[in-house]
Amino acid sequence: MLEQQRTIAKPVTVQGVGLHTGNPSTMTFVPAPANTGIWFRRVDLDGKPEIKADIDHVVDISRGTTIGNGELRIHTVEHVLAALAGMMIDNVIVELNANEPPVMDGSALPFVQAIKEAGIVEQDSPRDYFVIEKTISYSDEKRGIDIVVFPSDEFRITFMVDYKNPALGTQYTSMYSLQDEFETEFAPARTFCFLHEVETLIQQGLIKGGNLDNAIVIIDRQVNEDEIDHLKELLGLSGDVKVGTSGILNDKPLRFKNEPVRHKALDLIGDLALLGVPLKAHIIAARSGHAANVELVRMLKKEWEKQRITSRYSGDTTSREYVFDAQTILKILPHRYPFLLVDKIIDLIPRERVVGIKNVTLNEPFFQGHFPGHPIMPGVLILEAMAQVGGILLLNTEENPEEKLVYFTGLDKVKFRKPVRPGDQIRFELEMIKYRRAFCRMAGKAYVAGDLVCEAELAAAVVDRN
Repeated sequence: MLEQQRTIAKPVTVQGVGLHTGNPSTMTFVPAPANTGIWFRRVDLDGKPEIKADIDHVVDISRGTTIGNGELRIHTVEHVLAALAGMMIDNVIVELNANEPPVMDGSALPFVQAIKEAGIVEQDSPRDYFVIEKTISYSDEKRGIDIVVFPSDEFRITFMVDYKNPALGTQYTSMYSLQDEFETEFAPARTFCFLHEVETLIQQGLIKGGNLDNAIVIIDRQVNEDEIDHLKELLGLSGDVKVGTSGILNDKPLRFKNEPVRHKALDLIGDLALLGVPLKAHIIAARSGHAANVELVRMLKKEWEKQRITSRYSGDTTSREYVFDAQTILKILPHRYPFLLVDKIIDLIPRERVVGIKNVTLNEPFFQGHFPGHPIMPGVLILEAMAQVGGILLLNTEENPEEKLVYFTGLDKVKFRKPVRPGDQIRFELEMIKYRRAFCRMAGKAYVAGDLVCEAELAAAVVDRN
């Protein structure tokens, strides 16, 4: 297993046309320093703007994965990303003089060959991995899509499709080793579409650069000569176009018996590269496409960020029943006895949600006066404990949370439902309603034994400790 980050030894260029835009495109892979990641650079635009290839920049998933930032767009990045991920390249700048990489032959193989031509070098920085520790699943019942991610000692894929077409039918593929199998078994698999989709795609302004040399067209309905002539006109094709007998337009030979499902696996590898970190996991996918792949990556990123936060403070990312214990909380919050009112964080989704626990004991100093003979936790301290749990969520949106403080600037919609007494355990659940730069608004609820005891909306700001 590779342990060092990798880049390419020298720039290398490929040329062609974009599949959907039809624009002439020159693309150059350029070496990048360790810890750079994968970036796209538009050299045809003023200032040569750059955009990182990550899930936060995905803006469209119609017939491909498009990343964007403001006016900047890069269409159909999945084959390029698959080639880089398959060749285990961590750091590179992809320069383009157009808004879409060249489609080449419809596979990732030409990009793999270019990367090999450039040469691969290891860098003086360790390669980080996202090690999946628990099963993660995504499902879309309406579209019949299921993806399950299992713990594994290396990256593996199992993919299944079942099209209602005799030329395809049910297809299945597995990849057990990215390093050993990607280049020969998956990179050559070409993109494909069904004949009935072609006219619709053209009407949508897509596949302007598509032809029978860079895509497999699967015949899924009866067609006559007039329709074939119409198709040739739409695609701007010359020469003979025939229905043939194989179920593939022009009887184009497949590179693999199950080439379509291998290409679906290739797309998945490319979309997973948007996570920005290589996986150690076994992914089993049924009927997945770009939309589902992207949603899966969003889920994985939340888990990755949670794992990184846990590792940052405790150095331990093994599966357990909590995210932060009391000792770890002391590293994050500035509060100390008798004003530290959080004992444990049991769930944390960065920028979204946090769940914390406060154990209420008779030893709490405030019970001496609130109230003698009838101890009840002051409502203001319930709110303070809620705010401290929310502070952990807010601080972990920052690059260096140890250097920051959370100032709560407002409370709204506060309601106390039931008293809290010694021996109770309060479960605080807070969700981020709004976050902009260093300011946020959170909705919080406090429960004891499943009963709601307090709720409020809290506004807060992050400031420097100094």
